[in-house]
Amino acid sequence: MSSNISNQHFTEEERETLYRVIHARRDMRHFIGGEVADDVLARILDAAHAAPSVGFMQPWRFVSIQKPELRGDLIALVEAEKVKTSETMDARKAEFMRLKVEGIRDCAELIAVILAPDDGTTFGRRTMPSEMALASVSCAIQNMWLAARAENLGMGWVSFFQPEDVAELLHCPEGAQPIALLCLGPVKAFYERPMLESEGWRAREDLSSILAEDSYPLATDEHR
Repeated sequence: MSSNISNQHFTEEERETLYRVIHARRDMRHFIGGEVADDVLARILDAAHAAPSVGFMQPWRFVSIQKPELRGDLIALVEAEKVKTSETMDARKAEFMRLKVEGIRDCAELIAVILAPDDGTTFGRRTMPSEMALASVSCAIQNMWLAARAENLGMGWVSFFQPEDVAELLHCPEGAQPIALLCLGPVKAFYERPMLESEGWRAREDLSSILAEDSYPLATDEHR
C-alpha cells in the first residue's frame, strides 16, 4: 500500500464504494466453514491495526484460536452465558433462546480481541481512561468488520462470555480484558438487513430521533 495514501483524493466511485460497504456490513452468525487465505487475513488484521486510538496507545491485542479443543471451551462459555442472559429476558426469554447469537462452530477463523493492560497513557484519556481504551479497541474491530465485508467475508462479534473466564483460557496477563470473539469466514449470503431487525427483536432508530443541535436529543412521542 502506498505510503502517501492519506494525501490522495478519492474518486466519486471510491467514495460510493465506501458507503456501500458500510451499509452492507452485517453482524453474521451463519457461516459455511471454508477458509480465509493468509494474505486476506493479513489485510484484515492490518486494517484493524490501522485504526485510530486515543493517545496513539494502540491497546488492541489479537489471538487467533487454532486448537479445536480451545474453540470448544470457548463455545461452552458462550452457551453458558446465553442461558444466563436468557434469565434476564422475562417475557422474551423463549424468543431470545431461539435466536442464533454466534457462529463459532462453523466460522473459518476465530479471533479473540483483547484490551491490553493499561499502559498509563493520559493523553486524551485522563478523565475517561477505561472508556477511551475501549473506544479505541472498538475502532479496530470496526475496521476489521469493514475490511472483511470488502473481502466478501462475514464477521460476527460474540460478547456472550465472562471476560475473566476467556482471559484464563487464553493466558492473558493481569489487567488484560477480552472484549470480543470474532467469527470470520465465508457465508452463503449476507443478511439483507441486520438479523435482529429481521427477527423483529429491535428496529433501527430514525436518524432524526438521535440528532439534535446544542443539547441532548429529546424523545418525541413516536420514538418513546
